[in-house]
Amino acid sequence: MDFFHHPFIYVNRTTTLVVEMKRAFRIGISFGLPSGIVTTLGLMVGLNSMTESSLVVIGGILTIALADSFSDAMGIHFTQESQKFLSHKDIWKSTGFTFLFKFIFSSMFIIPVLIFERNKAVIISVLIGLFLIFFISYVIARERNDNPAKVIGEHITITIGVILITHYVGIAISNVFGC
Repeated sequence: MDFFHHPFIYVNRTTTLVVEMKRAFRIGISFGLPSGIVTTLGLMVGLNSMTESSLVVIGGILTIALADSFSDAMGIHFTQESQKFLSHKDIWKSTGFTFLFKFIFSSMFIIPVLIFERNKAVIISVLIGLFLIFFISYVIARERNDNPAKVIGEHITITIGVILITHYVGIAISNVFGC
């Protein structure tokens, strides 16, 4: 059973409902997981570089988890609506799964901040995020018969790039505005 063949989704392969759920689930997780991770890690690292407040980092995570999850779900909704062959029901399923997975994978980073000292929590979050990006990249590469090393390399490079850029932007903001 591969990653996208979840028992909940594959009750009966012959029904339209199952096909619709599979498609919506795939869209939601393949968009929501990397987007939630990269966006939240970028925010966390940037905030951590300019503040010493765990409360600010937690507030940022919660804000991005809600606002960006709604925003990305709405973007998926608009994209799906522009495709004439999809029903409103299919569109709403994709919208819901996108929101759900984006929210879950964004808000999960609150846990390390609540458990560990702020700097350590950010490092742990980055490691968790990189692992999850590695995992989903590997699964996608295998399903597409692509070279996993190439796909993983691309996605990890982008993720690390976002982390480094937001770290230095956070430092710059702190230096300019004296945060």
